[in-house]
Amino acid sequence: MARRPFPNPVAPPMPWLQISVELPDEDPQRIAASLEAVGALAVTFEAGGRDALYEPPPGETPLWARTRVVGLFAGDTQVAAVRGALTRSLGRPGLEVQVAPLPDQDWERVWLRDFHPMRFGARLWVCPGGACAPDPGAVTVSLDPGLAFGTGTHPSTALCLEWLDGADLAGRALMDYGCGSGILAIAAAKLGAAPVWAVDHDPQALQATEVNAARNGVSARVRVCAPADLEPAGPARGAVRVLVANILAGPLQALAGRFADHLAPGGTVVLAGILAEQAHGVMRAYEHWFTMEHRQNCEEWALLVGCRREE
Repeated sequence: MARRPFPNPVAPPMPWLQISVELPDEDPQRIAASLEAVGALAVTFEAGGRDALYEPPPGETPLWARTRVVGLFAGDTQVAAVRGALTRSLGRPGLEVQVAPLPDQDWERVWLRDFHPMRFGARLWVCPGGACAPDPGAVTVSLDPGLAFGTGTHPSTALCLEWLDGADLAGRALMDYGCGSGILAIAAAKLGAAPVWAVDHDPQALQATEVNAARNGVSARVRVCAPADLEPAGPARGAVRVLVANILAGPLQALAGRFADHLAPGGTVVLAGILAEQAHGVMRAYEHWFTMEHRQNCEEWALLVGCRREE
């Protein structure tokens, strides 16, 4: 998960270098800041062990029990100088780093090479720019890689898209909480939901959603905003008929009461980003306000659906 997009300067005369640091007892954000301070052009977090990768909660970067922090440097970078600067910055004598060359590439094209039109449910397709769904009757979301998370390739995103495809959304107010790239909000708008609130703490996610909504011709239906814009008596309070949240089990549990406030009686909450073994705990957090159902799994990920009870 990149803190920043890869730069796109004129190609250097040598391959890029990746310099990686893994310190289990150090804050990965501090390592990232140190890498940036010594000249990293971009910084990426990777799993240092075999921990599962989760969809990030709104506005946060996912971290693992062991996190490898990878800095991208110009190919002619003096590794010894970088190691020495990191040693001083982090106060770690004898600091070990891993170094690997990385050939210069058009990173967006590399990503698009592996991203093909994908169908979710009976009629919903997600396609990269310039690609068309093979079904002439398809409802198509056009999406390219960007700063924010969400292209439909993660199982929990796929579960949400399939649910949206099978739901009757025509004229129903919907909220996508933790919108990321805006993929769920845009899909809902294309499937007839209106209005659609796309909510995220991360300014980059809000910007990406605005751009993607305009590209898909649904800007008039999609209202992009931060959570603070909805509280304490924002425009969506008590008016939402469907709320979709594809984030993490912990934040989902903490947000149960807030989601209940946003949803009208009889409204539907759709929760994802949850490992199957976490489903029971999340359902219990919602049972005060919702009648919950463990709807289905995809790989190790679960989709939960609930109906808002009458007050």
